[in-house]
Amino acid sequence: MDDRFNTAAGWVLFAGIVALGSSIASSLYFHADKPEHSEKMGYFIEGGDEGAEGGEAAYDLGTLLAAADPAAGEKLFAKCSTCHTYNQGGANGIGPNLWAVLGSPIGSHAPGFAYSAALKEKGGTWDYAAMDAWLKSPKAFAPGTKMSFAGLSKPEDRASLMAFMKAHGGGPEFPAPKAADAAAEGAPAAGATPGAEATPGREGGPNAPVEGAPVSDTAAAGGASADQPIPTNQRAPRNSGDKPGEGN
Repeated sequence: MDDRFNTAAGWVLFAGIVALGSSIASSLYFHADKPEHSEKMGYFIEGGDEGAEGGEAAYDLGTLLAAADPAAGEKLFAKCSTCHTYNQGGANGIGPNLWAVLGSPIGSHAPGFAYSAALKEKGGTWDYAAMDAWLKSPKAFAPGTKMSFAGLSKPEDRASLMAFMKAHGGGPEFPAPKAADAAAEGAPAAGATPGAEATPGREGGPNAPVEGAPVSDTAAAGGASADQPIPTNQRAPRNSGDKPGEGN
């Protein structure tokens, strides 16, 4: 009985040794411990143009401001009211009073407020493009600013807030929408006749005669000077004493 057990155990031990050895030999042969990769792990797919910085789609500020709602901007100003006032003569808080800030110099609008050096050195005025960039990300507009506001990510919200600020303190006129500018550029000049464009190779405008073409009496009359006779089919009037068939 013991001999059979020992024999079986020996065979089991032998099989285990063979399996272990085979595994080691296989891993060494196929480099299982150091898997090889192709030079290119995959294929890079170029994405489409995401528009403006940060993936934000391009927008026309003039169009947004023309459609902006000051009432919606007043609700958005609640985020700013913890640091700013917007009423005329309002006190400065953590941030400066914002009455009539649009169109004023950057970094010096509110008397007595301690602006950061980053904002004072920015230069320029608070036009709508500058205010739009500031409201989007103050730290990106003026790196080093003391303002901790993260910004408004939606262009429509920024336009509404600027419309509210203009309604409470005034400011420059909104920039014209680009669509309106394009329509104005394509409009005919004042006094011009639509479609009356000069024909290439012809001098004198669209009504000038073409060389070699027959000219009517009316056209010839239009091109004659004041002291030139105008051809007509009518004969000169007769005096009362003239005989029929006789002219002056």
